Amino acid sequence: MQFKKEPRFGRLIPAMVTPFNRDLELDLDRAQELADRLVRGGVDSIIVNGTTGESPTVFYPQKLELFRAVVRAVNGRVPVIANVGDNCTADTVYFAQDAAKLGVDGFMCVVPYYNKPPQEGLYRHFKTIADSTDMPIILYNIPGRCSINMEGETTLRLAHNCDNIVAIKEASGSMEQIKFIIDNAPADFAVYSGDDSATLDIMRLGGAGVISTIGNVAPERMKEIVDLAAREEWDAAEAANEALLPLMNGLFETSNPILVKEALSLVGFPVGGVRLPLVDATPEQSKRLAAIMREVGVLD
Repeated sequence: MQFKKEPRFGRLIPAMVTPFNRDLELDLDRAQELADRLVRGGVDSIIVNGTTGESPTVFYPQKLELFRAVVRAVNGRVPVIANVGDNCTADTVYFAQDAAKLGVDGFMCVVPYYNKPPQEGLYRHFKTIADSTDMPIILYNIPGRCSINMEGETTLRLAHNCDNIVAIKEASGSMEQIKFIIDNAPADFAVYSGDDSATLDIMRLGGAGVISTIGNVAPERMKEIVDLAAREEWDAAEAANEALLPLMNGLFETSNPILVKEALSLVGFPVGGVRLPLVDATPEQSKRLAAIMREVGVLD
């Protein structure tokens, strides 16, 4: 089963890491170089300052600097999606208005974390954001980080009632819920895997592709997988997926994005460390990661 229509943001969307310098300040030059590297690697869109981009520790003024820099570097070659989601509805609305002025092509908004709203609160939160802007919005459901699950019925209410809510990044881990959304959403509503290793299973159900961590390190390899799946060349897609799966899993030995940043350093494209309360990879973690990268052919 294929996604009902060609997705507006494509099939491979890396959640770009945020480069820092030695003082853990934003390295905007490196961010632009990374964005260019991703475009040349064949990605379809780029999400800036999502979880993999350390959004919890990059403050609003820095987020805007980062959005502006990436938009300039990409220069219209692929869409740039700004993560503007917060657990305060009003803050999200105001911040989205600021981000929209910078030339981004869409927004991603995560399920509100920590305050644990009921499903009606989730619906009103996202509906309020959608009503405040004309920009296309990708929802992001990740119960493991937010402590609550946005149920399929709530996602579908938003998909049917808000024309500019165009997709969801689904990281609930529930294939039953994901299938329910895919089967009942509007034809142009895209469901993306929020987990690299689940991408092929979700695309078999009719999912659009993946919002990816490994896409920072091996964009060409992940692009091959989603393109094969989109053409329903399942045997070849399965083989390509199996070959890369050890690294998909290995990048999550510890909290993301610790190891994806380490992986970029190992391939000769260092992007700096991570901000506290995250900590850099240990020597043992780096050694294991390098071995996996060699195993899958990403590192010589």
